[in-house]
Amino acid sequence: MKHWSSTLWLLSALVLLCGCGGGPGTSHLPSNPPNPSSGPPAPGQSISGNWQFSTTSTVPGTPPLTIAGSISVSGSSVSGAVHVSGSNCFDRLTTVGLTGTLTGGNISLTSASVAGQVATFTGTFSDPGTFLPGQFTGTYAINGGCADGEKGNATGVKVLYIGNTLNGTFTTSGGGAFSVAGDMAQDSASSSAGSFAITGTVTFNTSCFSSGTMASGTFPSGSFIMGTSVAFEIATSNGTVAFLGTLNPATGEIDGDYTISGGTCDQTGTAVFVASSPWDY
Repeated sequence: MKHWSSTLWLLSALVLLCGCGGGPGTSHLPSNPPNPSSGPPAPGQSISGNWQFSTTSTVPGTPPLTIAGSISVSGSSVSGAVHVSGSNCFDRLTTVGLTGTLTGGNISLTSASVAGQVATFTGTFSDPGTFLPGQFTGTYAINGGCADGEKGNATGVKVLYIGNTLNGTFTTSGGGAFSVAGDMAQDSASSSAGSFAITGTVTFNTSCFSSGTMASGTFPSGSFIMGTSVAFEIATSNGTVAFLGTLNPATGEIDGDYTISGGTCDQTGTAVFVASSPWDY
């Protein structure tokens, strides 16, 4: 009887093991194994965004140009809206449209005609990922109009999202100082002018006013970022604070000049802000 009980126990254990898929020769792999890793993101996946380009002409006596604005990629199609600074032939206030194609990391862009001038850019985009700045290296040429024949090398860098917190110090032209702190957000989509609107609320430690609200804007007015150019327009209970500065992408520091107008504390001076995001360490 004891031998029979042991046999029953062994048979029961085997049944349980088979029912759980644990019997000899049974694979523990899922019936539909997951697909292998897709590897790095496809070129163009995170190229879209806010860009700053610089040119170095190979034509003697031609000044370098700064080109800033938005680039958007959809499949192999590329479009953009940028502004040109440092040129005697382009008005910085004029939005220059760009269209082109992206094949792998190779890109070709052509501008809309501006006063008879058509600019072309060819080169390579690198796309290291969403939280790392993309890079552009290539050449440019301008045909027609005032800048006809201008050409040379071009480089570019993607300017990453700025936010979520903002801290800064204002220094008046008379040497006084006061600070500001708050929260801000940058729109993920650009305006038709190629800038990205900024909104937010801030507090000040000055007797002139205690708080303010950033007015969302598009180049050239209101609060926005375009390339590394940053503008804040802050409405307070005692005037408007207008700031225009330049972002250092490596440090998150924004340096520039400000004016306060429309109240009892009208003044001018300089200001330094530091923008940080929840992903900063």
